[in-house]
Amino acid sequence: MAIRKPAVAPAAIVCGAGGFIGHHLVTKLKSRGYTVRGVDLKLPEYGPSSADEFLLLDLRNPAACVEAVSGSVPGGGPAEVYQLAADMGGMGFISGADCEMLRDNAAINANMIHASAEAGNVRYFFASSVCIYRDMLHGEAALSEDDAYPALPANEYGWEKLYSERVALAYARRYRMDVRIARFQNCYGPEGAWQGGREKVPAAVCRKVAAAQPGDVIELWGDGSAVRSFVYVDDLVDAVLRLMASDVAAPTNIGSREYVSIAKLFEIVAAVAGKNLRVRYVPGPVGVQSRNFSNARIESLGWQAKVSLEEGVGRTYKWVSAQVAAAGDDSDATLSSGNRAALRR
Repeated sequence: MAIRKPAVAPAAIVCGAGGFIGHHLVTKLKSRGYTVRGVDLKLPEYGPSSADEFLLLDLRNPAACVEAVSGSVPGGGPAEVYQLAADMGGMGFISGADCEMLRDNAAINANMIHASAEAGNVRYFFASSVCIYRDMLHGEAALSEDDAYPALPANEYGWEKLYSERVALAYARRYRMDVRIARFQNCYGPEGAWQGGREKVPAAVCRKVAAAQPGDVIELWGDGSAVRSFVYVDDLVDAVLRLMASDVAAPTNIGSREYVSIAKLFEIVAAVAGKNLRVRYVPGPVGVQSRNFSNARIESLGWQAKVSLEEGVGRTYKWVSAQVAAAGDDSDATLSSGNRAALRR
């Protein structure tokens, strides 16, 4: 599989540039010499964007998508489009926002691919998710990308992502676009949501541990047995750029080979923090019981996750604990009193 060399004076349009992964992607593109236009409803929450220009647009609106890709990016050549904009969050959000995800995300994805095709932007990236796969049993063999069918996603977020993949591939055929699709595993790292319901489980556990005192009891949803793989944000962004530069036109899993239970994740965070804590499992949305995916396709391009979970959690905990300290009493430790919000996925 060939790796495409970037064009002279490369340019990129990053939709979702105000979000966690999009913000990190903009930074990485700039470090590689790209001129970047960021697009989102909001600016990044944790630090300024390094984009050359930033458009505040609601991409649910077709006219906003046209504006997002119209004209040339200042100082750049033909733009690559990276579509990461989505209404999403952790399991606490996904389990209760079915209509918003189906309506808003489908609109964003259909509008963006259409506007990009009409504007002549022929290289297009779409951020999908491993939520398109079915629930799995503990110890089940790894699923390849082709195992997404027959389709049976465990939630509406997954169904919408699967539909949007097909929209992108249809446009690739009709408009002769170079479309690249990545199915992200759970991504974590500094400068992402860490409270409020949109955070993923690594950030949520880091928040709870950071706010706890030695000997406290922390509440987590489920029973701790659910298995996940977590990919550090720098590794994921590197994989996105490697995939975008390749000739791989089929959907591609991006994730780490390191799988842990939620109970083990809690142990890792507590150890990194150096705190002796206990956990109480309480009812709440957990999602699928197990994940196990083949990364052979992305690894065939020479990529592998470099940051171990322990190392990545260490970096993430340091950042989250600083946010908790700055927030003080508003950080919502979710301790054994049980009267505050519990774990988000």
